[in-house]
Order: sequence, then C-alpha cells, then structure tokens
Amino acid sequence: MPALFLGHGNPMHALARNEFSEAWRRLGSSLPAPRAILCVSAHWYLPRVAVTAMPHPRTIHDFGGFPRELYQVQYPAAGDPELAREVAALLAPLPVELDQSWGLDHGAWVLLRHLYPDARVPVIELSLDESRHAAEHYRIGERLAPLREQGVLILGSGNVVHNLHAYAWGDSSAAAYDWALRFDARVRDCLLQQDAATLVSYESLGRDALLSAPTPDHYLPLLYVIATRRAGDVVDFPVAGFDGGSISMLGVRLG
Repeated sequence: MPALFLGHGNPMHALARNEFSEAWRRLGSSLPAPRAILCVSAHWYLPRVAVTAMPHPRTIHDFGGFPRELYQVQYPAAGDPELAREVAALLAPLPVELDQSWGLDHGAWVLLRHLYPDARVPVIELSLDESRHAAEHYRIGERLAPLREQGVLILGSGNVVHNLHAYAWGDSSAAAYDWALRFDARVRDCLLQQDAATLVSYESLGRDALLSAPTPDHYLPLLYVIATRRAGDVVDFPVAGFDGGSISMLGVRLG
C-alpha cells in the first residue's frame, strides 16, 4: 500500500464539497483496496502509546462551536482488534495500551468520509505520545513500515502548517502568510530530496517553523508516514493549498 499524510484542516471539511474534499475523493478512488487503515491523528495526543482495539469504534466529535449538522455525522467503520495486536507486537518492547475507550476523532473521520465514504474498511488509531521527541516518533513509524506490505494503509492526519492564533476565522480563502508559504515549501523540498533528517529536526528551522508548528501535534503524523518510506517510493502531493491563511492542507503520498 502507499502511505498518506493529509492535512485535515477545519472540521467543516467533513460536510463541504470544495477543492480539498474533492481531492480526497479522487485520491480514495485511485488507491488500491486496503485490508485496513491505521490512522495517526493529531487529535489523539496523550502521554502514552495506545492503539484502539475495540471492534466498533465510536465517532468522536472532539470540537466545539460548530453547526449541529457536524455533530450528527457518524462514520461507522469497524475496528480491527487483530491489527491492533499486530501493531503492539511490532512496537514491542515499547509498552502499547490496547485501548477500548477512544474511537475515531475528527482527524480521522473528516478525511475518511471522503476517502472511503461507504466506511467498509476497518480503521484503528495510534496515539501520539506527547512525552517523546520527534526522532522517537520517527523511529516508531519505522517499525510500522511492514504493515504496508500487509495491505494496511498508514494514514497520518494533521497539518504541516497549523497556527490557530493566526487563523482567519470566517475567511477560509484568506491569503497565506509568508512564513507559512516558506515552511510549506521547505517541507515539500525536503520530501522530494528524501531529507528525513531535516524534517525530523524541524524545530531547528527557525522562525518559520516556530510559527508554522507552534505545537507538535499536527506536524508529528507526517513523521510516521515518511518513516515508512521504501527504496523506489515516489512522492507526490495530491492535495495542496491553504485554509484561513495559516493552515496548510498539503497532502503527501508515498508509493
């Protein structure tokens, strides 16, 4: 399977028919059929490594202040407890909690209801351990790489640029900030040059990085995806653009 990192942006993209949601739909229809999906979402960020292991994950509406219609969205994909145990085994001896309480947060279902609208592909989520450095997240991603050979779609959901303090609320078409454009371009260049070291040490890239990723949660899922890269994997960008001036909707496909 290919591996994907997608910028999910505003939760309202779940309901929208716009350039981003249409790109996700085209991408979903172009992918090989996966056995299951392993999603690493920016919105499951806690001080431990956990993987959802329930047979029927709930749809989590982890946001506030949006229209009632958004809270009524359900994404009824099955879970995959067997795959959850496989993930725990791949990461051993790292302690991995087999979680029975989380489900699918909006970082997962905003994308999945466009990629796979029929919800027939089983989905599990892997948490981001907030106590670990970027290099440790990358190493965890490397250990997940064999899943690609087993028909599992590894999906990182976040945003390369994610600064809500600078976000133009109510104006999704606002022009992107210069620092956001530069950082987004730098990430693309590193991906094309296979420069994983710079992507892992992104905090050293100066003011543009500090403004673009003021917290690590939305950036880190990218590292899980690039860590699965194999010789011969082609990189392309099936989605691009900005939302509200300070959120990059960049999508990355490996393989």
